[in-house]
Amino acid sequence: MPTALGSKIKKLREEKGYTLEKLADLTDSSKSYIWELENKSPPRPSAEKVSKIAEQLGVTIEYLLDSEATITVEKAADARFYRKYQQMDEKTKEKIRSIVDLWDEDDS
Repeated sequence: MPTALGSKIKKLREEKGYTLEKLADLTDSSKSYIWELENKSPPRPSAEKVSKIAEQLGVTIEYLLDSEATITVEKAADARFYRKYQQMDEKTKEKIRSIVDLWDEDDS
C-alpha cells in the first residue's frame, strides 16, 4: 500500500513526464527503489535519496514527508526557491530583485 510519500513522488514524477527509470537516473537511485517508494511502505527511506528526489521534482523534503498534507506543492516550490536564493551571491540576488521590481511595475 502506497504511503503519502509514495503517492506524492508518483504524482509529481508523472506531472514532469518522468519514467521510473528517468527519476532513478536523476537521483542516483535504482528503478526498483523508486518503485518501492511509490508503491510500498518502506521502513525508512534514505534521507539522502529523498533529498535528491525532492530536488528533481522541484519541491522540499518537508513537502514529500508531510503526511498531513499541510504543505502545498506551491509552498514547497517557493521554499525551495528561497533556499536557493539565500545561497546566491549578492550580485545575483540584486538581478533577481530587479526582475521582480519590473514585474511589479507591469502589474500597476
